[in-house]
Amino acid sequence: MRKLLRYLLAPAVVLAMVAGTAAPAQAATWSSTDKWGSWSNGGYTVRNDVWGSGAGSQSIWANSYSNWGVYANHPNTGGVKAYPHAAKNIGRSLSSLRSVTSNFNVSRPSSGAYTAAYDIWANNNAYEIMLWMNKQGAVGAIGSKQTTVSVGGHTWDVYKGSNGANAVFSFLRTGNTNAGSVDILAVMNWIKSKGWFGDVTLGEVQFGFEITSSSGGMNFTTNSYSVSSS
Repeated sequence: MRKLLRYLLAPAVVLAMVAGTAAPAQAATWSSTDKWGSWSNGGYTVRNDVWGSGAGSQSIWANSYSNWGVYANHPNTGGVKAYPHAAKNIGRSLSSLRSVTSNFNVSRPSSGAYTAAYDIWANNNAYEIMLWMNKQGAVGAIGSKQTTVSVGGHTWDVYKGSNGANAVFSFLRTGNTNAGSVDILAVMNWIKSKGWFGDVTLGEVQFGFEITSSSGGMNFTTNSYSVSSS
């Protein structure tokens, strides 16, 4: 009977039963409990990305690069445990681009400690640009606050620092939002105008949830996400 159930149930439900986690409301096209689980779809890559120390369990599901989510149960301790995300590689210099924009819509828990954020990489990961669209609980940006600026369609508190491997520029939106659009090229060109980097090559534009804690198990869902460039 157990073997028969394995074939009758949707893959996401089977994984949830094995892992003791919640499954998405609908059967997903792809799912995984592997901390490095990844799936390519529509020119994007969806990743579970449980990379931090002291992490708990996390299962990821996806219907497409635009609609995916995780059920995460990470302990209430410090330090980022995971960054489940969807990513699109641009692979062009800033000067060669006319437009890079993105849209997102998320559903997120009202407790825990995390951010819903873009993680943008440039010059083979020499530079990391984070755009925090919302935050919950005890989370903070790397480095020190430089200024407050309105750019890319939002107003941000801007932090500049290093994680020891690369420079990090963090843009913390001054008010939480669960949906919207961002002019990413405008943000990148603003950083360039400050002399913090030059005509860099824009690599992956990632969007997801940087989770520090979600004790007891919590659902994080990306209802829609896309990146457009020209």
